[in-house]
Amino acid sequence: MCVVCGCSGPGAEVLTAPGAAVRDLDFGANGARVSVPGMSTERAIQLEARVLGANDAVAQRNRAHFAAHRVQAYNLVSSPGSGKTTLLAATIQALRRQQPRVPLAVIEGDQQTSHDADRIRAAGAPAVQVNTGKGCHLDAPMVDAAFAQLHDGLGADGSLLMIENVGNLVCPALWDLGERAKVVILSVTEGDDKPLKYPDMFAAARLMVLTKVDLLPYVDFDVARCIAFAQRVNPGIEVLLLSARSGQGMEAWLEWLVQGLPTSVLTPAVTGHAHVHALEEQAP
Repeated sequence: MCVVCGCSGPGAEVLTAPGAAVRDLDFGANGARVSVPGMSTERAIQLEARVLGANDAVAQRNRAHFAAHRVQAYNLVSSPGSGKTTLLAATIQALRRQQPRVPLAVIEGDQQTSHDADRIRAAGAPAVQVNTGKGCHLDAPMVDAAFAQLHDGLGADGSLLMIENVGNLVCPALWDLGERAKVVILSVTEGDDKPLKYPDMFAAARLMVLTKVDLLPYVDFDVARCIAFAQRVNPGIEVLLLSARSGQGMEAWLEWLVQGLPTSVLTPAVTGHAHVHALEEQAP
């Protein structure tokens, strides 16, 4: 599917002789960090430069386009089922209550269906669905085409664009869409070791949102351990604990999102504590 991500071809065949000692395999330990047979470090760099270079040129145009329209764009990345769409729907409703002058639009990325875009429209925000087919991530040209259908409906004084990427903790880490920041969303039902298992994504993110924290009493998830793992791969990462269902953490989430928007569109209703690791908000 994606040459740059290393998933474009079959891996090397590995045969284990009967009775041989079992050993772990690491196909990402070579210089190229991919399992494509015969891929050298030099060839991998050439492919990345060519494919990502073309994408990054469009991403820079997107970034300039967003700035011209006073749009703050956030790229939401996670595995499937982390609660991205549920969080977005709750964000739309909370923003309407607390920051009614801040318009919000959504670009929805999935391989197939318009289910998530339909949910976002039902929640009250304009949305464009982008189906990627066999593609495992959104790219900058896709976002450019989608934003062309949305920007006329956004306010000229400052607005939010939320980009819900394809559910995948690997490939989207590489792709610049022109966003202000990547936000990695990790639900407490997924396991607290994800930052170490998928380090590129957590290294690329500015914020980690731990979702479904209302379930903490019922799952085996160590919040402090997860945060420590995330900081190991990205010492500067910010962390919020949040439950879209109960509303816990939503105020801090909204404050984080609207940072940098012109004061002319902001209602002074959300104050003061987005930049914390929010451990005190952990459910008992």
